[in-house]
Amino acid sequence: MIQAGVVGATGYAGAELCRLLTGHPEAELAAVSSVSFEGKALSDVYPSYYKICDKVCGTQEEVVEKSDVIFAALPHGLSQELAAACDAKGKAFIDLGADFRLENEKDYEEWYGNSFAHPELHRKAVYGLPELFREQIRGKKLIANPGCYTTAVPLALYPALEAGLIEKDGIIADCKSGVTGAGRKMTQNTHYPELNEAFTAYKVAAHRHTPEMEQTLSKAAGSPVTLTFVPHLLPVNRGILATCYARLKPGVTEGQIRATYEMRYAGETFLRLLPKGRVADIKNVWYTNYCDLSLHLDQRAGIFIAISAIDNMVKGAAGQAVQNMNLSFGIEETAGLMLVPPAF
Repeated sequence: MIQAGVVGATGYAGAELCRLLTGHPEAELAAVSSVSFEGKALSDVYPSYYKICDKVCGTQEEVVEKSDVIFAALPHGLSQELAAACDAKGKAFIDLGADFRLENEKDYEEWYGNSFAHPELHRKAVYGLPELFREQIRGKKLIANPGCYTTAVPLALYPALEAGLIEKDGIIADCKSGVTGAGRKMTQNTHYPELNEAFTAYKVAAHRHTPEMEQTLSKAAGSPVTLTFVPHLLPVNRGILATCYARLKPGVTEGQIRATYEMRYAGETFLRLLPKGRVADIKNVWYTNYCDLSLHLDQRAGIFIAISAIDNMVKGAAGQAVQNMNLSFGIEETAGLMLVPPAF
């Protein structure tokens, strides 16, 4: 059994990792840590885990010592030294934060205010979006796990850009997120009276995920892509809905687009390309590692619309991290992730 450890286990993404690892057929939860709840059982923090996951939160050092793979569910800026400690001991490290996602240090400095503390580790790191970069991920020990928006938007647009079916300029990603994406710590805009029965945009054209999405989409296009990204906060716990707009190249048909997506995502267990007439809905992917994708054309305006839906805590965080662990250790990619969404 793979011995897995979670640093930052009492945050939402960390707790979701513990839930998934507890049911994994080839891995077991070896150790967990939490600065805020050190010495407390995970089931004291999340009572639903009682008699299922009662691991006591220890230190980061204990997690590293006891584990073959360490998942870091930490805020940005806190993973680089931990990654170095894991690398020195030959341990696999999967970062759910942003520290290893950007390839360009100037982008990291501009958007996160930090520098690359260990440039050699950044050169080792691979970007963990399996549906797009599976072969680069296999067997690697330092994986940058994409987040919610940075999973939903590239999966929606990558095949069309890769095949040259849409223009590279003027792309818009209009996205909605459940409140768990903001983390467990209370803030004014996630306070219940502020959030309930409200719906608002935030960080308009200034969100830190923008350069990461542009980095992935530029790989698809083979040249730089600039994205207009506007996120919104939904008064729901889970889900990301990404509605992406792009101008069609002249002469491109709906049939061409659908055939391109069917070919690109053929055999992808967790990418469900919906039939014509269906629209992706976050409710249909709750608690799962699926990404539902629906394709639409505004023929009158010449606009392609791709809508993706994921659970931000699973495919947008913990589930994708487990998927990356499976690829890293050479086991069945779907292990521990064949979760059925609730019907209602």
